[in-house]
Amino acid sequence: MPEFDVVVVGGGAAGMLASGIAAEKGASVLLLEKNSILGKKLRITGKGRCNLTNDCDAEEFLQNCNDQKFLRSALSRFSPQDTIAFFEGLGVPLVTERGRRVFPKSGNAADIVDALVREAKRSGVVITCGHRVNSLEQIQADIGVTLVATGGLSYPKTGSTGDGYVLARQAGHTVNPTSPSLVPLNSPDAFCAELQGLSLRNVKLHLVELGRGPKSSKRVTDNKRDTVRGDTPLGEMLFTHFGLSGPLVLSASSHMREMERGRYTVYIDLKPALNEQKLDARLQRDLLKYANKALINSLNELLPKVLVPVIIDMSGLDGGMKANQVTREMRQSLCRILKAFRVNISAFRPIEEAVITSGGVAVSEIEPNTMRSRLVKNLYFAGEVIDVDAYTGGVYFQIAVFSGGPAGEAGCGKMREGG
Repeated sequence: MPEFDVVVVGGGAAGMLASGIAAEKGASVLLLEKNSILGKKLRITGKGRCNLTNDCDAEEFLQNCNDQKFLRSALSRFSPQDTIAFFEGLGVPLVTERGRRVFPKSGNAADIVDALVREAKRSGVVITCGHRVNSLEQIQADIGVTLVATGGLSYPKTGSTGDGYVLARQAGHTVNPTSPSLVPLNSPDAFCAELQGLSLRNVKLHLVELGRGPKSSKRVTDNKRDTVRGDTPLGEMLFTHFGLSGPLVLSASSHMREMERGRYTVYIDLKPALNEQKLDARLQRDLLKYANKALINSLNELLPKVLVPVIIDMSGLDGGMKANQVTREMRQSLCRILKAFRVNISAFRPIEEAVITSGGVAVSEIEPNTMRSRLVKNLYFAGEVIDVDAYTGGVYFQIAVFSGGPAGEAGCGKMREGG
């Protein structure tokens, strides 16, 4: 292998960005990717649209991350606004959508990959695809800096098979246990299969860890030791044959840690725009309008038709009773379920279905402002291989960007210092 100042292992977002920055600053850079093309996983993220980042300030952005102390330094050097400016500077028009999520205007993730590849080549990066690195010894003999940016374990068909964890362990680093994150959830509840294909929009989710913490101020259960682990904004979710999926569910899953059957429950607020008093008034209007019809046929204006029998069954009411027979107590029971529709969770879906991986190289062993190893000279990490968690896909891409950016800058600077 020819001598290079910097070798980057992994041709995803973090690796491509870091290699381009290092080369732009004068380093000779080799980018190694085991796939036949760069950015294979990036091309399918966000259903092929690629949520780049969120258009918000640094502090608000950090609220979507669970390791704010570590990320704060890197974020100060490469903010969401820097990311937006960077890609627009590469000729990629962007658009901000609901929730301030930023996408390429074309709706095509390949535009982001192509821009990063063009920038790397323009900067003079030597790109070698189809080259898998199994050991740091393969590449460290004749170089100044090694940057590991191999991703995690999610979407293994795209090449994310944990190679970076192997390399990190070879270097003596701690790799924290990995698990799927931003992933659909299995449920043992039979009604999920009955509701398969039902998409709910403008709902909210409350994730509760049962009986494992102090009383929460956001009460959706009667057990004082239940803890609300995550509340989502308004959004969309989907019932499937195995349980739950959709954007809100993926976000909720990122708040889960050790998974076991019976530990977590999701409560869906089906009518978040209405408090219980207003919801009760709405129920009264519908029940009066269809006073002589069966209860099961009187709620179709309030709820999707397929959901009505499930709600009635949960409430313990007789769907065949006349609407004008529903008492105040019965309405209150319906309101409680509509505001906190309970779905039990039994497991994560397989990591192959996860957007990202939770866990990875321990951040305590990485310098946050440069992404340099605290244990090994001239070794750097960037992207999903690091144990940093977030609650949305756009935040994860931003983490890849603002870890790859400092790593590329610092790695090049370290090379010029002679180690």
